[in-house]
Amino acid sequence: MTSSPCDTLWYNAHLMTLDGNDDGLGEIRDGALACQDGRICYAGPAAALPSLTPVHQIDCGGRWISPGLIDCHTHLVYAGNRAGEFEQRLRGTSYADIARAGGGIVATVSATRAADDAALIAASLPRLDAMLAEGVTTIEIKSGYGLNLHDEIKQLRVARQLGQLRDVAVVATFLGAHAIPPGTDAQAYIDEVCQRMIPQVAAQQLAEAVDVFCENIAFSPAQAEQVFVAAKAHELKLKIHAEQLSNQHGAALAARHGALSADHIEHLDADGVAAMAAAGTVAVLLPGAFYFTRDTLVPPLAALRAAGVPLALATDCNPGTSPLTSPLLAMNMAATLFRMTVAECISGFTREAARALGRHADIGRLRAGMVCDLAIWDIDAPADLVYRMGFNPLHRRVWHGQ
Repeated sequence: MTSSPCDTLWYNAHLMTLDGNDDGLGEIRDGALACQDGRICYAGPAAALPSLTPVHQIDCGGRWISPGLIDCHTHLVYAGNRAGEFEQRLRGTSYADIARAGGGIVATVSATRAADDAALIAASLPRLDAMLAEGVTTIEIKSGYGLNLHDEIKQLRVARQLGQLRDVAVVATFLGAHAIPPGTDAQAYIDEVCQRMIPQVAAQQLAEAVDVFCENIAFSPAQAEQVFVAAKAHELKLKIHAEQLSNQHGAALAARHGALSADHIEHLDADGVAAMAAAGTVAVLLPGAFYFTRDTLVPPLAALRAAGVPLALATDCNPGTSPLTSPLLAMNMAATLFRMTVAECISGFTREAARALGRHADIGRLRAGMVCDLAIWDIDAPADLVYRMGFNPLHRRVWHGQ
């Protein structure tokens, strides 16, 4: 029998393929995985391994292999530090008072506008490195702390540079409609986002998607729809921050426009669930923000499950409401606070996170033809990834087969 060449063969391993026909992890005990030219050419039982001639063979020592983790919602690129505000809130100062004194998102916008590319890279790299150290191989990075064309483009440009400085796939999202700039009318600003910013971002190919914060403290459903129409006109994918603080029916609106995901959604109602299910819009749940803001209304998990809405998880790394760079801790938070299962937590940072980014065909599962992004874990069972807190069992991270 003629053997086929392959670059690397990992053997003596257990696999979490995330590629089954059920909602499980697709576990394969005593498995093997092979890679050729940066893509998986075999993932399955060692006993069924075809004849291969690998350049490299790696004994995994009985460790577990999962797809590389995918963080599908972050605000990683920003300058400044808001730990002082956190301390103020602990002492009883309200968020409104902090904002009136120049804090809150305004402080992050000011610091981000003042920082050049090099300063933003220096501030962002430690956050990115912390995520890579926990097995992240793909990360979404939003803009949204510039709130003008120059500085929004700067954030997106830096996000792209981070993907050149590290072995990680960066998916950039334009979130110009994140907040209303101080002293600006909301509608006038949305007009600027739609008529000037989105065309420029699209022309420079700086983002794959456009996001909008639809909330009573941000932008109305009508303004969110205006953003969607402009984004679709420039062939950009759609995402939304929706139903975090109140039910503005933003998730249903986004679903009707074919959005990839609706994120946060603690206040999502039955109509929103049904609309997301019909459109295949992914629910991206953000337990870090829920925890940090001491929220009490959990997302409607039972309704989402019953309707078959895909459930993704993310860190929501940002300076104000989720200064979190640990996907492993986010999994534990999701299990503890939202009562998500181990399989839901792990699939939320792999298969379903890939779906939330529109990359389900390439990443997030272990199967022939997929990009060979792997996380190799020194654990006894998959549940260890969700159960342990402050514990990083990553043995090795593999990106594009390397």
